[in-house]
Amino acid sequence: MTKQAGEISPGDHVCAIPDSTEHLGELASDFVARGLTGGSKILYFDDDGAADRLLRRLDEDGVDVEEPLRRNQLEIRPPEATRQTFALSLREIHAGVSGEVERSVQDGWAGMRLTGQMHGTLAPGASATLPEYDGLLARLIRENRQTLSALCTYDQAHFPAEQIEIMKALHRDHIRPARAYDDGLLRIVRLDAAHARLAGEVDHSNRPKITSLLYAALDAALRSPEGSTDIGLDMASVRFVDVATATALVHAAEGFPATHRLVLHRVRPRVQRILDRCGAAFSPQLIFDDRPPGSG
Repeated sequence: MTKQAGEISPGDHVCAIPDSTEHLGELASDFVARGLTGGSKILYFDDDGAADRLLRRLDEDGVDVEEPLRRNQLEIRPPEATRQTFALSLREIHAGVSGEVERSVQDGWAGMRLTGQMHGTLAPGASATLPEYDGLLARLIRENRQTLSALCTYDQAHFPAEQIEIMKALHRDHIRPARAYDDGLLRIVRLDAAHARLAGEVDHSNRPKITSLLYAALDAALRSPEGSTDIGLDMASVRFVDVATATALVHAAEGFPATHRLVLHRVRPRVQRILDRCGAAFSPQLIFDDRPPGSG
């Protein structure tokens, strides 16, 4: 069964195969943010500094995590603790996680969500195989189906292809692939006909994808009497654009008719400076908005 990330609920044990690091951050941030909003306790197992990327993406998504971290609603297990967990016997892990679920309910949380970077299960010090750990997690979810859910991510950077295929086969539920462009450097996700979310870095290799997207969205808007007059790019997760890309965005906006605008949402200061140097302030059809698309 395929699900959207927003459809995960207590009792779900869902598998996702990220296309890239940006996709992994997108999946983890959505899973964590929805859990926080729903009043669940989040237990995130870190490895290789993945938690730093998660917190960065949550910040880019406009999710305030200071209070959840302070209240221990969002609990991040550091890499050493994560590796120590996987060195325990399956029986010990079962008892530990069962205790965490029970405490989360006693503390008043609506439930518990588990996710993180668990490639430590492949390390020499691990006490079991990855399918055995996953079987244990499936058992825990069956035993706590009213409160516990998990998102298991298997990225190609850390898991061999044959291992990924095994884990896909072991999971009944999978995250439905999003319609996206992803080259490992830049990820583009269409939000609707007139808006898209960019994440990563833009240079000569993927610049044509953005300009093609803008012109296609503008063409569709002009052909539809109910089309949006704003073509928007959410750039909260864009950490770098080269000068040629900044110039291309300015020129694209200058080519818009007077009835339409190119709106760049949540542009980071570093990217904003490059756009300003390339003439953004002198293009009346180029607008900056500190809010996400669709916020009013």
